[in-house]
Amino acid sequence: MKSFTLFALIIFCPIITTTAQETNPEQLNKTDNKGKFFAYWGWSREWFSTSDIHFKGADYNFTLNNVSARDKPNKIGYDPYLKLGEMTIPQFNFRIGYFINSHYNISIGVDHMKYVVIQHQTTQITGSIANSNTIYDGIYNHENIEITDGFLLFEHTNGLNYINSEIRRQDKVTSISKNIAINFTEGLGLGALYPKTNTTLLNKQRYDEFHLAGYGVHALVGFNIQFFNFFFLQSEFKGGYINMPDIRTTLSSQDSASQHFFFTQFNWVFGAKFGVF
Repeated sequence: MKSFTLFALIIFCPIITTTAQETNPEQLNKTDNKGKFFAYWGWSREWFSTSDIHFKGADYNFTLNNVSARDKPNKIGYDPYLKLGEMTIPQFNFRIGYFINSHYNISIGVDHMKYVVIQHQTTQITGSIANSNTIYDGIYNHENIEITDGFLLFEHTNGLNYINSEIRRQDKVTSISKNIAINFTEGLGLGALYPKTNTTLLNKQRYDEFHLAGYGVHALVGFNIQFFNFFFLQSEFKGGYINMPDIRTTLSSQDSASQHFFFTQFNWVFGAKFGVF
């Protein structure tokens, strides 16, 4: 991930510097975004930091340290990415916003990420488990344990839903032609996590409903290619922090989990700007 980010900076930074120097500043600031709405849809890949995950219930209270997780992209194809009725299955991004002036816009959106704890990894466990009728009953103090199906399956795959608001600034970098322009965008955002968590813990029956679990904050940078001052294609780098202190894990309301971690997201989206009147 570090190599990927470094590669992107090496590629894009010279482009920004060169085009900014070659373009008339007055031309760069000549925009007509004020009062326009925009909307976009697209897809993403995600990367997550390791996380300590705390599980508690009537007969157990333990923490797994430095747990690794990955995203879960679908195979690229018409189905499900563009097939009506299936488009919300992949990791997707949807956003709608409004330009309050020529450069700044406010928006709300959903980042439908997916988070999967990697099976058969070895981590450390601290705490206690009792009356589970499994081999995992006992008291632990930083002991190694392998995450397997019989012990734990932990996924936010329907998904790690980050419902957030943002404020962004957009500036024209250069015009390729009369009807094609390249813009740079940057912004900050915050929101709530509303996951549907797929968890099987110690053979307990899972809780299979959406649940408000926590909050997140993030920052982003991106580029878009704009056509006829209407359609655009956009790529974004987004990074942030997620804290979920109340994750439902089983049918029992006494059972829950908590975790916090950092994430990085790369998005490809397409959209349009439009005026209402």
